[in-house]
Amino acid sequence: MAAHDERDRDDDPADPYTIRDELPDPETFAALREAAGMPPRSPEGLERGLPNSLYGAVAVHEPTDEVVGMGRIVGDGGTVYQISDMAVHPDHQRHGLGTRIMDALEAYLEETAPPGAYVNLLADVDGFYERFGYEETRPASKGMYRRTE
Repeated sequence: MAAHDERDRDDDPADPYTIRDELPDPETFAALREAAGMPPRSPEGLERGLPNSLYGAVAVHEPTDEVVGMGRIVGDGGTVYQISDMAVHPDHQRHGLGTRIMDALEAYLEETAPPGAYVNLLADVDGFYERFGYEETRPASKGMYRRTE
């Protein structure tokens, strides 16, 4: 799962955060989603789903070694990729961690996705993903979802 490992912290020795190419454990994943106000995922779903991720990146607060942000890519590894589960703990927001996680996800896609691959995401914020080249699909198509019971 190696796209890059940002151990240099953007050449700023005062920066207490590192972006690592890895997935959080299920407990940390669930806690980050809760802290970010995202709907919960079932423990069974996390145990089954996380290992099937194509790639993950986490933001680590180096002084405490705590995972404080995450993002991952799911899909078939060839034609369809979805950016999913982007979250940064509110206590660590406004430090550019979401951008740095997205940079890691984008680096993975640039390195591994073949030409013409479809990369999608569902967002609940405006103005963040657009800077990475994402745009709304309407009117050409519309995003839809459903949850299982």
